[in-house]
Parts: sequence; structure tokens; C-alpha cells
Amino acid sequence: MNEVALYSLPSCFGQTDPLPTNLRFIALDVETAAYDVASICQIGLAFVGFDGAITTHSAYIDPQMPFAAGNTRLHGISATTVQNAPSFADILPDLRPVLEAIPLVQHSRFDEKAFDAACRQADLPILKSRWSDSVAIARQAWPELKGNGGHGLANLKQVLNLQFKHHDAGEDARAAAQVVLKAEAAMGRKIHWLNAAQQLAFNFG
Repeated sequence: MNEVALYSLPSCFGQTDPLPTNLRFIALDVETAAYDVASICQIGLAFVGFDGAITTHSAYIDPQMPFAAGNTRLHGISATTVQNAPSFADILPDLRPVLEAIPLVQHSRFDEKAFDAACRQADLPILKSRWSDSVAIARQAWPELKGNGGHGLANLKQVLNLQFKHHDAGEDARAAAQVVLKAEAAMGRKIHWLNAAQQLAFNFG
């Protein structure tokens, strides 16, 4: 029998619904406070089970740098919002094990770049994770959208009839997960590298 790995998520992510113990991939999204890509102020995680169920959690992060007015107008997060939130360096040690164990999905490469930059800023090793881009997956499934609205979440929201609040990290992470699942259904095949190798169980601290 395979040993079941145990992981904990930082308490700032909360627990509203039980997470699946058998995860296929995690869709991840971040919002940033400023033009510095390292200024992560919100992280969203959408946990996708092998049964297609999606469980979403998000947390505010103190970017430890000033907010740009344009960023706050975009996502509604300000210095006041993150006043009592942990820093990226505070939560990464608890996040790292699960993010390195399960395949990650991002919608464009921005989220990986933000995590890498935030790690460097905190003087921490970057994640040893396998990232996939749901934009690239969407391009395979719906090539006709090129030049016809494109494959960004805003257009896919309309084309695929997705229901989510854009520029909220949790909502965008869930939308990226849905894009992958709908793309697989449209293509009639699974994305084979988005299959986690081990069964995982989660504890919350």
C-alpha cells in the first residue's frame, strides 16, 4: 500500500469545505500590489480531484511594499485589506510541500514569474514545481479564438459561460481549473501530465 503524504496549509487560507484526498492538479492565481511582480497580495488555489471536483481557497498576503493605485482599482485590494495578513515568507514553508508535490496550472506565465520573484525577494529557493499554462491548453482546444477575442480569462468567461469574479485570485484560480477541464472535454482526452503521482491528505493548521 502506498503511504499517504500529509500536508498542512497556512491557517490564513481557511477551511470552508473538505479538500479531496486524491488530487489531480492545483490551479494557482495571484494578484499583485504594484508593478513589481514580486508584490503578491493575494493567492488563490483551486484543488482539482480526479473526479473533477474543485475546491477553492484564497488568502490575502502582505506584500511588504506600497500598493499602486492602478492595481488597487483593478482588484480592490489595498494596504488596509492586508493589514493583518501574513507575508509571503511566512506562508511559503507550509505551502511549498503541496505545491511541489502536485502539478500546477496557471493562466499565462505571470503567476510562476510572481512566485519566483517573491521567492528571490524573500531570499528563499524558488519552487521545484511543474507548471502548466491553461492559455496554451485553451489554444489547443479552441484554436478558432485566436484573433477572435483570444484565450484570456475575460473572453473565455463569455465563450465558455464561466461564472467567476475576474481579478479575485480564488475566483481566477477556479476559472483556470474549469478551462482545463472544459478543454479536455472539448478535445476528448486528458492532459496526461496533470495527473498527480500520489494520493494526498491534508491537515489544516
